[in-house]
Order: sequence, then structure tokens, then C-alpha cells
Amino acid sequence: MQLLVLLCTASALAQGLTRLPLERGKKLREILREKDLLCQFFQDHHYDIGTKFPHAFPNGTKMAVEPLLNALDVEYYGTISIGTPPQDFSVVFDTGSSNLWVPSVSCTSLACQTHQVFDPSKSSTYRSTGQSLSIHYGTGEMEGTVGSDTVTVASLVDTNQLFGLSTAEPGEFFVHVKFDGILGLGFPNLAAGGITPVFDNMVNESLVQENLFSVYLSHEATGSVVIFGGVDESCFTGSIRWISVSYQGYWQISMDSIIVNSQEVACSGGCQAIIDTGTSLVAGPPLGISNIQRALGARQDSNGEHSVNCSSVPAMPDVIFVIDGLQYPVSAWAYTEQHDPGSCTSSFQTTSGDLWILGDVFLRVYYSIFDRANNRVGLARAV
Repeated sequence: MQLLVLLCTASALAQGLTRLPLERGKKLREILREKDLLCQFFQDHHYDIGTKFPHAFPNGTKMAVEPLLNALDVEYYGTISIGTPPQDFSVVFDTGSSNLWVPSVSCTSLACQTHQVFDPSKSSTYRSTGQSLSIHYGTGEMEGTVGSDTVTVASLVDTNQLFGLSTAEPGEFFVHVKFDGILGLGFPNLAAGGITPVFDNMVNESLVQENLFSVYLSHEATGSVVIFGGVDESCFTGSIRWISVSYQGYWQISMDSIIVNSQEVACSGGCQAIIDTGTSLVAGPPLGISNIQRALGARQDSNGEHSVNCSSVPAMPDVIFVIDGLQYPVSAWAYTEQHDPGSCTSSFQTTSGDLWILGDVFLRVYYSIFDRANNRVGLARAV
């Protein structure tokens, strides 16, 4: 397996594809757990990953929602640079949102003091737009301004890119987050302020070979990659199965059902799902998630997490996602996490929305291709 991962990593270079390495780090959830702050987090915040997807709510708001609160379950990030000379930032490449934003030097929030901040005065190519930006999310809002500058992603130089500069990031917990900002890879109509997303600018400036990008997420700390403008066939086995996008905002698709032990346990009669690189979990409506947890024998703890006995994991069943008539199984090894000896948790979580969110638990198993030219998602078994 390790050799195949190395081949996948090297192959993109050989094919001339533009690849940006991702680091897999500790999730904020794990950092807070180690600091005995996780219980306090849940006391202070109503944590619902579904707030990232406003149109999933029956009484959904029209506000743009950015996943800053959802940083609790982010674990992959990569480095980009902004400005001339370049200023480097660690960002989440997030298919569940569409804006690029990083902290500003004028941000006074404690969270900004523990992260890299962008200083416009040190960039000869920076231009101010005079536009303000307010991005709403679960516990407050990110206030900021909009600027224009050169954004470099791997070898791709995206000139005159509009991006957000946060001047306020509320929430003491974000001090512990390992990344500085977010680079959204969703569709343009999700972008706050009507800003053209980074990938759309890459396409408009003819920087990529094809109007698509693909993502390989490794189980290891290194080896994960976002590939712009192409598909790396060494990262997967078998054929690519294509699924039409059902809503051009998120990378949203139609799902048929979810099966455990040959029984349909969720998504009965069909449902909608989002392919989301910006969260590590699989999330869904309470009844469906409850049915899955029950089928797996998982028990809820005081933090709302569901624990399983680690010794039971080898015998636990696959959770099978049926999409477009095809089965996509995810094994217990993929959907459980071990924290302490003998202490394992299930990576399924409830959300108050109607959507299912297929995050990194799913995407580590399936190499994903995000095809904007044909408005479709490709899935293939990852190596």
C-alpha cells in the first residue's frame, strides 16, 4: 500500500499535472480532547456541521456560511502563497465552500495572533477594493475586507484574485486550529460577495489543462494531494464511476440508500449528499445516523460522540453507500478512530439538515474527481 501511495505521489509529477501536497494533521477535536477542553467546547457551542450548508435546512438562511466552526473536524491542509514577494499560508482546500480567506495583519482576535497574517503593505501587487466582507457561520461571523493580489497554488500563478482578509475571528477555540485560512473549491454561486473563486480564475486564465481537479487523501501524515487540471490514474484502481451533480453550489449528488448487514438503515427512498473535503466525518439526519450507530453497536457518550470497543472493530460490518445503483462500501477500519488503547469512536455524526455529508472518512476510500466542465463527480477506489 505504501509503495502505491508513493507511486501516486510521483506519477502526477511525471504526467505534468499540477499537484499540491496536503498534510494530514491532528483535528481540533483531538487537540481539545488532549487538553481536556472538548467537553467545554460542546458546552459553549451548539456544534452542527450542517450549518455549513444553509440550503439543507427547511427554513434555510440566505447568508453565506463559511466552515470556521467546522474546523473541529478538519485534518488536511496545504500551503499557498499570496502577494509579491509571496507570503505563505496553510489553508484547507474545501469543496464545501467557495471563498478564499486568510487572517489580516489588522486582525486583533486572539486566533489571528497564533496564525500567519497577510500584510498588504508588504506586497507590491496588492490592491484594495474597499469592499467589506461578512461571512456568517455557526457561532458568529468572520468580519473582514476584500483585496486583490496574486495567489500562487503549487506552480499555478493566479493573478488579480479577490480574497477575504479577516479582521475578526470570534471564538477562543480557533487559537488551536492548525491552519490559517480556507480555499473554497465549491461552485461560484456559493461565494460570499460575488467573488470569483480561485479555481474559476485558474480556468479563466487558462492555467489548467482541464476544467477539473481531483483529490487523493492518504491515511498517512503525508502523501495526500490535490491535483489541478487532471486525473492521476496511479492513485486509484478499477474504473471511474461518474455521478451527475444535482445542485451546482456544493458538490452535491443523489444517493439511493445506505446499507448495513444487507439491511437498508438510512436514506430510504433516496437522499442528497455532498462530497466535502472540508470535514473528516460522515454526517446525516438524526434518524439515519442513529440507525447506523445502532447497527454498528456504537454507544453515545457525554460529548455526543459514539464509542465502540476497539477489539470489536475487525468484526464490525461495512457501511455501504449506494449511489447511482452502485455500492460504495466503507469498512470499520475506515470509519472508526482510536484515541487511547481500547477507546475507539465511530466517525458518523448527526446534523440537523436534510443532507448527508460524505467527508474524509469516505474520501480516503475513494479517489474523487470534481469535473466542472461536465458538472459531475467521479469516484474510484483509492490505492
